[in-house]
Amino acid sequence: MGAGHSHSERPPRASAATTRLLWALVLGVLGAVLVGAVATWPSTWDTLGSESLLYEDARRLDAEVVSVDEETGGYTVEITTPGDEGERAMSPTGIPSLELGPGDAVRVVEVDPAQPVIFSDFERGSPILALLIVYVVLVLAVAWWRGLGALLGLVAAFGIVALYTVPALFDGASPALVGLVTSAGALFVLLYVAHGPNARTTTAYLGTIAGLFVTAILGTWAVRAAQIPGVPDEAQINLAYLDGDISLSGLALCGLMLAGLGVLNDVTITQASAVWELGAARADLGPWQLFRRGMRIGRDHIASTVYTIAFAYVGASLPLIMLISIYSDPASTAITSSEIAGEVVRTLVGSIGLVLAVPLTTAIAALVVGLGGEESDDAPGTGPDDAEPGTVSGRAAVEVTSADSSRDVTES
Repeated sequence: MGAGHSHSERPPRASAATTRLLWALVLGVLGAVLVGAVATWPSTWDTLGSESLLYEDARRLDAEVVSVDEETGGYTVEITTPGDEGERAMSPTGIPSLELGPGDAVRVVEVDPAQPVIFSDFERGSPILALLIVYVVLVLAVAWWRGLGALLGLVAAFGIVALYTVPALFDGASPALVGLVTSAGALFVLLYVAHGPNARTTTAYLGTIAGLFVTAILGTWAVRAAQIPGVPDEAQINLAYLDGDISLSGLALCGLMLAGLGVLNDVTITQASAVWELGAARADLGPWQLFRRGMRIGRDHIASTVYTIAFAYVGASLPLIMLISIYSDPASTAITSSEIAGEVVRTLVGSIGLVLAVPLTTAIAALVVGLGGEESDDAPGTGPDDAEPGTVSGRAAVEVTSADSSRDVTES
């Protein structure tokens, strides 16, 4: 511990050489992304919206259930689509566990105006819109301008998927290359719009890119070795029917990279922020000490994220897990079946990339902060709690670092 340094002393601003190196690396990544985007750019967008889910001349209408015929299981519904208002008969749904009652908003399909309409699905627009409004309001209220940046970045990232990724895949481009271009491009937009163009964000971006490449390399091997997908599911069969040139294993690899992007981003931005706050609170810490302290946080983050990913899959696939548990096949057979193997491989590959991204990001951040540091790279006015390093957040970090001071002396 250097004499004459105060724990509340802030590190100096990042050196010009460090800043140039970070941006040179980012520009190199963006250059590769642009080359990949040009090579895989879709030649047409005509595929989007070109197929209909309905029979010829069939129409989808909005309706509300008026009454239920207990004897036949049929329904009377009120059509609410403008221009088609009026009561119509609706056939039984054919699903024993599906119970409809008066007042339920549904979507129906009209095949023949002289015949009863057919139940298609529930109308969920209103509750989903309400949840979306609550979500946006809470993000803006808690995260302020950073929350707004995150929401705008998310919209832009989904735009990349809709306008580039999907048409490029239908156009026959390499799914692995499309996945890398999409992930690196969307991540750039998400991070820099949400967190601003500073050294901390750049560190997180480079750490995520490193984890993403590990995921791509390992995923390429895993998808081929485990033959994912083996027996295609319904969506994959429909895609193969619509376009026989689509590689289902390639789609699995592309989906694997996109699935791990959010978790990688969460871990790397947290690690970069942790090292920055440690450096702001303890200007006397060198790169190695910052790395060790950052990894203490990183190990907890890895542990929590690993079981977060696992339980996210279990929750989403609970009906499938229940169905498989009924049969007498051994657990090993069930886990390696086509229905589950894809998710198992996706979880394992994503977790490996995550585990490796943590030390990589922490090392980059420790070098930047320990050798040069940065006084303050937060955008001004981002919220009442965004005090400069070394003040409110700095004091919190001092409490953490001071509690480990004796251990640092021993480990040094």
